Amino acid sequence: MATNNTNNTKDRLWNREYIKVMICNFLLFFAFYLLTPLLPLYLDEQFEADKDRIGIVLSGYVIATLLIRPFSGFVVDTFDRKTVLTICFFAFFICFTGYIGAGTLLMFAIVRTMHGIPFGATTVVNSTAAIDVLPSSRRNEGIGFYGLSNNLAMAIAPSAGIYIYHATGNFSLLFWLSLIIAFGGFICSTKVRLPKREKVSDKPKLSLDHFFLGRAWLLAVNIAFFGLCWGVMSNYVALYGKEELNITDGTGMFFTLLSIGLVVSRFIGSRKLRAGKITQCATTGVLLSLAGYGLFATVVAPWSYFTAAVLIGLGNGQMYPSFLNMFIKTARHDQRGTANSSILISWDLGMGLGILLGGVIAENIGFGAAFYTVAAMQLAGTLLFICATSKFFERKRLNEN
Repeated sequence: MATNNTNNTKDRLWNREYIKVMICNFLLFFAFYLLTPLLPLYLDEQFEADKDRIGIVLSGYVIATLLIRPFSGFVVDTFDRKTVLTICFFAFFICFTGYIGAGTLLMFAIVRTMHGIPFGATTVVNSTAAIDVLPSSRRNEGIGFYGLSNNLAMAIAPSAGIYIYHATGNFSLLFWLSLIIAFGGFICSTKVRLPKREKVSDKPKLSLDHFFLGRAWLLAVNIAFFGLCWGVMSNYVALYGKEELNITDGTGMFFTLLSIGLVVSRFIGSRKLRAGKITQCATTGVLLSLAGYGLFATVVAPWSYFTAAVLIGLGNGQMYPSFLNMFIKTARHDQRGTANSSILISWDLGMGLGILLGGVIAENIGFGAAFYTVAAMQLAGTLLFICATSKFFERKRLNEN
């Protein structure tokens, strides 16, 4: 009996350190995405920026994030992760003070771009820390639930931000709230205890795989398609609802429904992931997302606007953790940081292209064309996964993870 109790404790999914890392991740993304859907409105009202300029300014952080993430994976796999985590989280927190003091469009663009550096690094080290504190027998399932923390934040935070803005009309209040929430995440990061790692004696001193997981190249290409779709949707849904559907207070409900879809899909998908059905879970996710983006693009009505939110949430909630598991399972155990940085690089590359492309198309053709493009990209990504990427993963996966 004592042995069974010891094993149950050892294999416990919701252990103390895992919960701490989940809270850190939630606060990190909540602070960042509290502002995300409102920044286009802020730039429009405060600086009278057109959609092209808004797209350029908002894509700056993605460029910075992309530049730092390959090095983040190397640093996370090389140095003490607890030290790296606290330093990166502190830098992420302090950058919010820049939004409060930015008085020109150029200054705001610089602050937003610079913020991408600690954001990119912190997301890599925090997700790698989550893998470290998970028991190996629960890793597939644990990775899926870990993603729920940032997906929930990315869905709930915009709703909260939009509600606060409509209630107060005060952007400065939102900047201060993000600063305080980020500080809470930093404090939490200082309390995380990570297991000691064994040094890998035969690891090459310098190689491309320290910066990007080349074995997962097709997975990276595939998820970039889905990141593009998310980038357009998350950044322009507020303006779309206001201009096309005359919905001013409904954007908060859109993200609330999106979050409900994400939560429900995590619990459904966790069973498949625990059973090792990773590609099946991903296939379900990409098809549900395709239905959501397709409905959003083809039917311009309030009911389709909100129904699409649920479908996109249900889809992304199964797709992303499945892809993260696939990246981890194509990497060696000493490449977890690189695997995490690689999926995030690919996702952010897609998001950055989506923000830029969405702004240009919306300005020159209209939001209808922008979201038709999104539906086409989701279809292309879905076909790529079903026809090629799922088989690619089965060939490239390693048994050690």
